[in-house]
This record gives sequence, structure tokens and C-alpha cells, in this order.
Amino acid sequence: MTSKHPSRRQLHLNAFLMSTGHHEASWRLPESDPHAGSKVEHYQQLARTAERGKLDSIFFADSPVLFGEVGRRPAGKLEPTVLLTAIAGATERIGLIATASTTYNEPFNLARRFASVDWASGGRAGWNVVTTAGPDAARNFGVDDQPAHAVRYERAAEFIEVAQKLWDSWQDDAVLAHKAAGVWGDEDRIRTIDHEGRHFKVRGPLNVPRSPQGHPLIVQAGSSEDGKELAARYADAVFTAHQTLADAQDFYRDLKARTAAAGRDPEAIRILPGIVPVIGSTEDEALELERELDRLIKPEYARIQLAKTLRVDPDDLPLDRQLPENLPSEDEIEGAKSRYTLIVQLARREQLTVRQLIGRLGGGRGHRTFTGTPVQVADAIQEWFDGGAADGFNIMPPVLPAGLDAFVDQVVPILQSRGLFRTEYTGRTLREHYGLARPANRYAAQAGRVPAAAV
Repeated sequence: MTSKHPSRRQLHLNAFLMSTGHHEASWRLPESDPHAGSKVEHYQQLARTAERGKLDSIFFADSPVLFGEVGRRPAGKLEPTVLLTAIAGATERIGLIATASTTYNEPFNLARRFASVDWASGGRAGWNVVTTAGPDAARNFGVDDQPAHAVRYERAAEFIEVAQKLWDSWQDDAVLAHKAAGVWGDEDRIRTIDHEGRHFKVRGPLNVPRSPQGHPLIVQAGSSEDGKELAARYADAVFTAHQTLADAQDFYRDLKARTAAAGRDPEAIRILPGIVPVIGSTEDEALELERELDRLIKPEYARIQLAKTLRVDPDDLPLDRQLPENLPSEDEIEGAKSRYTLIVQLARREQLTVRQLIGRLGGGRGHRTFTGTPVQVADAIQEWFDGGAADGFNIMPPVLPAGLDAFVDQVVPILQSRGLFRTEYTGRTLREHYGLARPANRYAAQAGRVPAAAV
């Protein structure tokens, strides 16, 4: 089956998977398995569902710290690149994206890990680059506090540069496997990178051949000024959070312009805002599911987490009052700057009480929640897509597996019928799904000849 609208611009859809779902109270529903987050088969089945819907990719967030209040929602996460290898064997086409920190890793180890996942999956790996905020993570690595925001992003830029050099340290044709000549590889096509920078000194080469995609897909999710500059220079895709169409359009225009200013084709970066679709066969059914989930939120836990995000004492956030006026400015925040500003602006714009704000954040932590029928969800996606606000969407089901089943079985067919989304995969790699070229090897011009013994 082929699209009825072959020239129509196509959406890119990623499924952001999180234990029992993105709504913090999803684990309390009678049908939810509160232990699902530790079960590989749970994620394998979700990946197969996303693949059945022909989605571009699935994605796992991660942090090197036990995040939030463990009483509030399922806590603890399997290491995502290990999880991706298990999913790779259970799927054939779906892209596989995992988060890893540039603040608490080293380039050689991480470059090797993602190249290995790319080989294990046949070219379906992606790396969501994060800089990791918060003192709790720092203390897990022998550091008293997090590095400054600007320093973390400076390190991240150099980290990506080193990783990409390492991925290019093998030519695509370095492995000769010439049995008769007894020559397995051409040493002239494998080179050291001899990187020396402010944060890293790495000799190389990588001990993994250049992977099927050349470079695993680079994803970035920070929307601060530093985050947008990093994305403009290096990202293939950007996951972002916006509450309004106008804000999403402004971000889209800004990031595309920054990408061009960085000397890259703006069409070489895909921008995917998050959306939490609460889906019902009728609007009333969808609203009832939303109300049921919100009733199950325990505000005492949620208020503690909100206080941490806003850098205030929980006692300064009475549940039935609006946010205090004397909050820190974004410049005073060393953590997730853009998410802090989004939350404060949402509360101020809609004059929400703390209790109401907790409810609004319960489904997607600042990402847009949309409640309605499959047609209404498809309409909401199309409005932003056609309105110059998105190249696709980061789908964040509030409940898993039911929310992903509903999106794949009820929303995707509508998008397909409108010519907005593929009906079949046309490529095998993640870069092909996103319509992105395989990167050239920066060292290709310096390659030597094939040894005479191998000719």
C-alpha cells in the first residue's frame, strides 16, 4: 500500500517510552503493572507495537541518579543502551534512541557503546545527548556540585566532536577480510584521532569498525540558549517541549535559523515537540480518563518535586494558591533552564494554583497534554505540523501499553489516510527513517591505498 499523497511532506514520529506511562499516576490504574519498568519483555512488546505503527523510533530518557520521590511513581531504570540491545533482537525496523550524559561519561566509552548498538541493531541507534543537571548526580561521581551550565555545554560540544572523530577513525572499507592474502584489515584506513582539547585528550582509534550509519543519530533535548546552540551545530533531531502553537513556531524558526548560521542545511535537523495524547473513543471518554489519572496524583509528592524544580521550599507552595512572586530568574537556574521557564510561564499565563499546576504537569512534566478522540488528536498534530511548528512529534503515552496501542491503532491510520505519515518503511536505518544522509567520513581524503598483498 502506498501513500495517496506522494508529494506530501511527511511526519516523523517517535515513541517516548516510560515504564507504565508518562502520567505520574498511571501505575495506580487497576490494569497497570507497577513492576513493568524492570521487565525487558514489557519494552520489547512496546517496541513491536511502535514498529507495527511504522513509527520512526522509540526513545528512553535516563539520568545517572535516582530521580524524584520513590513514593510518587515507579523509580529506577534499566541502563538504556543495554535495554536497546535486547529490543534490537526483538524488532527489525524501529529506530532505537537512548539518553547518555556527556557530564558523567567519557567519549571513548560512549562512542564505542553507541557504535556497538548501531551494529547490534543493523543501523538503528540514536544517542540523546544530555548534560545532566543537579547536585545529586554530581555526588554519585565524587563531585560536590554540578558544573556550571555553560561549562556543561562546552564539555558536551567537545564530547560530541571527539565521539564523531572516533566513529570516523575507521574507513568504511578498512576491513578487507582477504583470506587468500591473509589480510583482515588495512592499517592505513584506521587512524588515531590525537584529540587534545580543554576537556579531553583522546588518542584513538576506536576499537569498533565504522558502524552501519557512520554516526549514530544525534538527538538533543535542551531548549536553553546553550542547548539550542549545541543542537544547531550537532543535532540530527531535537526533542522539545511547548505549550502553545506560537511558542512552538518561534522555537522552530529560531532553531532552523541557528542551524543555517552554523553552516548546516536547516532541513538536516528534525524538530519534534512532545505531546501527551489522552485518547478516548469519544471526547467525554477521553476527559474521564484524564480526570481519573489526575485524581490519583498524590499532591504531597508532586509538590516536593515542583519545589525542587523551582528552587524553593515546599512550604512556599500552598496547594490552593498561585506561585509566589519572588521566584528565581532563569539566569539563577543552573539546571533545566528552559523547562523551568516553561513551567513558570504556564502557571502565570493561566493563573493556575499550585494544585492545578501539579495536575497540568502530571501527564508530561511540561510537555503539551492533549485530550480527545483519535480525530481530534490527529487534528492537533496536523495543526502544528502544517503551521510551521514541528517536523514531527515525540509521542508520550500517558498510560502504557494502552496509550501506545490507542495511538498506533486509532491515530496513525488517520494520519496515513491524510498522506501525512508513511504506510510502510522505505529504509532500514534510523537515518533513513528520518530522511537524513549518512555522514561522510572526515578522514576519507587521508586514506591510504589497499596494501599490495591484498590486491
